[in-house]
Amino acid sequence: MRPVGPAAALAVLAVLAVLAVLAAASLLLLLAPAQDLPVRTKYGLVFDAGSTHTALYVYRWPADKENGTGIVSQVESCTVNGSGISSYADNPAGAGASLKPCLDKAMTIIPVEQQRQTPTYLGATAGMRLLREQNSTKAEQVFAEVTKAIREYPVDFRGAQILTGNEEGAFGWITVNYLLETLIKYSFTGKWTYPPVEDVVGALDLGGASTQITFLPGTTTDDKNTRALLRLYGTNYSVYTHSYLCYGQKQALKRLMASLHQDSPYPQQISHPCYPRGYQENITTAELYDSPCVPAPGTPSPAQVLTVTGTGNPAACRTAILKLFNFTCGANRTCGFDGVYQPPVRGQFFAFSAFYYNLHFLNLTEEQSLSSVNDTLWKFCSRNWMTLQKDFPTRNRIHLRDSCAASSYVLTLLLQGYKFDSKTWLNIHFQKQVSNVDVGWTLGYMLNLTNMIPSETPQRVVVLTKSKWVAATVVLAIILILIFCVIAALCYGKDSSGYESL
Repeated sequence: MRPVGPAAALAVLAVLAVLAVLAAASLLLLLAPAQDLPVRTKYGLVFDAGSTHTALYVYRWPADKENGTGIVSQVESCTVNGSGISSYADNPAGAGASLKPCLDKAMTIIPVEQQRQTPTYLGATAGMRLLREQNSTKAEQVFAEVTKAIREYPVDFRGAQILTGNEEGAFGWITVNYLLETLIKYSFTGKWTYPPVEDVVGALDLGGASTQITFLPGTTTDDKNTRALLRLYGTNYSVYTHSYLCYGQKQALKRLMASLHQDSPYPQQISHPCYPRGYQENITTAELYDSPCVPAPGTPSPAQVLTVTGTGNPAACRTAILKLFNFTCGANRTCGFDGVYQPPVRGQFFAFSAFYYNLHFLNLTEEQSLSSVNDTLWKFCSRNWMTLQKDFPTRNRIHLRDSCAASSYVLTLLLQGYKFDSKTWLNIHFQKQVSNVDVGWTLGYMLNLTNMIPSETPQRVVVLTKSKWVAATVVLAIILILIFCVIAALCYGKDSSGYESL
């Protein structure tokens, strides 16, 4: 066989080098389509149909990172005009129509090609629980109309339902811990780690008709009525949770007014210690006793007019609010109030919804001491109506009137009701949002129904980014070229010295 000459050897090496470069380029081209395309985004819609109002939340997350944590963001929140859907009991079609402006807004946010794949839910809370107790037929008619309205839109509507109080509490707890990444933490290396269980926080929610407390107790409880068993990311959680119906802010203040009316020595006059001095209004008994939370004494004339006069007396205000609670407990039993079992509060808590809004108005959400909060509230509750209106000209009249009563109620509920004290008070963090997402039950509800929080630990995913692929391929190509160059140089050197292979 004739030996290969130096020129031919060099030609072969050159061809091999070119082929190596082409192979590297081909590898890059093969990787590029999957990596260069923008990550497809998914959306979800949840209606929070509360007792006083309805809100629509638009969520978004990268489709390739489902079952990761901390990756759902809130794109939009839209408040529906008017009261909650339960207020449309006598006009159910109005409940459906009220949702449409917010749905129209959501359709401008979600790309047209993704709308039909967007999971959409409506969850109703204490307002509809009360309506169902009053008149189940009217509750069903309201649900039929909101369902009909949502189905007119090109979304994947998965139903409307009334949440139980414990579900509302548990989903709020899931939301806040998901956003804080205290259940599981995801790193960019694809590794999941479990934070210490002490990092898990409790959740305090205050709506218009109910209030919820949810936390991990120090010991397990056998009380099935106040226990929720959750399995999230491979970990079992036995959380304490309870919802107190009729102890939401709106219903509590209505009960307070009724209690003051029934204790008044003058049947047609109500002296209200939580209203500012100088405030006066007229209400009817029909307005006062229009809720199942406020049973009417005897059969009062619905058209009877009652004159309400504010006295601005903080001490009498707190005394009147305390009468709304029953603090007696059974033997050998710890409880919150109304005889409901509750273990001692433990760990850090996030307080949101009306807990946050009431104290935020008084600039009391910056973790002030309890004595400072008491002092500020005492001074505010002692003020008169005229100066309050001058100092807060843009504040809604009803909200300004109720600020003392609502904030005093919040303090009583947290301290005497849920048994926080001057020390554990500092463990309560009053927040509206975490990671730019409104805190509430809606996100936890959607995560649960879309199975985005798996019961087992997600498999470890090793992600090699495009930049690493590029670097590895370039280095490989350079190494191959260098090897071929070295071989070529050796062959050239041998040829020039007169050596020829056999």
